[in-house]
Amino acid sequence: MSSIFPPLDYPQGTSVHGLLEAAADRLRDQVAVRFEDRALTYGEFNRQADGFARLLADRDIEAGQRVAVMASNRPEFFAAVFGILKLGASAVMISSAWKQAEAAHAVDLTEPMLAVTDGDTHFHLPDHLAERVIHLDNDPEVEALVDSPADPVAVDLDWDQTEAVLVFSSGTTGMPKAVRHTHASMGAAVILWESVLGLTADDRFQIATPPFHILGLLNLFASVRAGSSVRLHPRFDLEAVLAAIETDRITVEMAVAPIALAMANHPRLEDYDLSSLRYIMWGATPVTASVAQRVTERTGVGFLPAYGASETPVITSNPVRHPELWRLDSPGLPIHDVRVRIADLETGAVLPSGEVGEIQAQSPAMMAGYLPEEANADAFVNGWYRTGDVGWMEPDGWLHITDRVKEMIKVKGFQVAPAEVEAVLLGHPDVADCAVFGVPDPESGEAVVAAVQPLPGRDASADELKVLVSDSLASYKCLHTVHFVDMIPRLPSGKTLRRELKLRFEQVPE
Repeated sequence: MSSIFPPLDYPQGTSVHGLLEAAADRLRDQVAVRFEDRALTYGEFNRQADGFARLLADRDIEAGQRVAVMASNRPEFFAAVFGILKLGASAVMISSAWKQAEAAHAVDLTEPMLAVTDGDTHFHLPDHLAERVIHLDNDPEVEALVDSPADPVAVDLDWDQTEAVLVFSSGTTGMPKAVRHTHASMGAAVILWESVLGLTADDRFQIATPPFHILGLLNLFASVRAGSSVRLHPRFDLEAVLAAIETDRITVEMAVAPIALAMANHPRLEDYDLSSLRYIMWGATPVTASVAQRVTERTGVGFLPAYGASETPVITSNPVRHPELWRLDSPGLPIHDVRVRIADLETGAVLPSGEVGEIQAQSPAMMAGYLPEEANADAFVNGWYRTGDVGWMEPDGWLHITDRVKEMIKVKGFQVAPAEVEAVLLGHPDVADCAVFGVPDPESGEAVVAAVQPLPGRDASADELKVLVSDSLASYKCLHTVHFVDMIPRLPSGKTLRRELKLRFEQVPE
């Protein structure tokens, strides 16, 4: 099977923004990005990025500093990211869905000097940063970028060490961590993703997933490297996605569980001409075979499952050039220069094929590390990244994922840390103890559920606790169900027995 994913070349000294500059040189008049009724060529896209670099420099941003990007999916988002990179700074990807506490944590952790925002996202930033904002909707200098080309900024980068982007990844024992990628690691991820997708300059695909997510970034970066074009959507709208496949002749579609389910349940799916699609990539969440099969039966389009993480963006994939091998029961084989092994959950010993343990990976695209720094101690073992996922491998390398060590909850492809929701609940005066966990949900992949132990004589309501969480955290972290219990089950060490609670409350109420 190794011949399916042979080793690749990773050009030394290539920056992430250099991908856009190279594409603009060779494909200046080809459409890079479509958004609503606008179309930006590679030449125009690169000029906007140069303009953002100059605008940032005028706002006293320098190489080595960080700039937060907290905005929606739009061409200016990515022009800003490339502009940040051209200046030698790094882009901190803050979810536009996050609220004050979440945004404050991200800002405290990464210390950006300025933020790029749109809509009302700047209202969720800490005061000191909200005063240092480039607003994509009402900043006259941003509007001027379209018509006023700027001279390129020349900055020397230590390609292997210079930080490029920071995305956020949650853990069950604390607040989200910042995942640091250098130009080298992100560049390797782009090369791997371009190959896994089989992208060429003839491809057209669309991004309806949030741009601050590692998948949204990779899709755009890989498209730029291949010279293909991307249709951006401000938010996921199935009708718009299906219509774009037909009108733009989209060749590659991305899906997480909610998108695939929406397609499978669409009453008029057959009315759309989807014949241009080469495949639908399923990532971020485990494949639901019955849903994928229903879409394929109705459209004739097959699914290409893959697996990765923010820390190591591409780990396994089904082989794009061998559709006769595609499977729905596995996210595929280790790709190109990525190594995967299974380690015993107790001893850490490497296990043979067929044995269940923690999935660990080595990759040229592996992150530089976490912020806070202390989070790195448990992230690696002898140079192998510990994914926190549990699974096993067939003798010929096909991976199977069975569980998550970290007990993360995956809602519509987004990670929800139980500890973060628990911290909000424990701030309620009527709550003595609580435990948050995920249960299977056909629409979201998983639903966030809380078991709550009230203080004696107190009478907190489920609705009140749901409102508390919704007022404090992003919508995808909100509680679906609250169960009141006499006691939260714990080990003598204090560790919550979430598995016991999941078994007890595994069904999502209608």
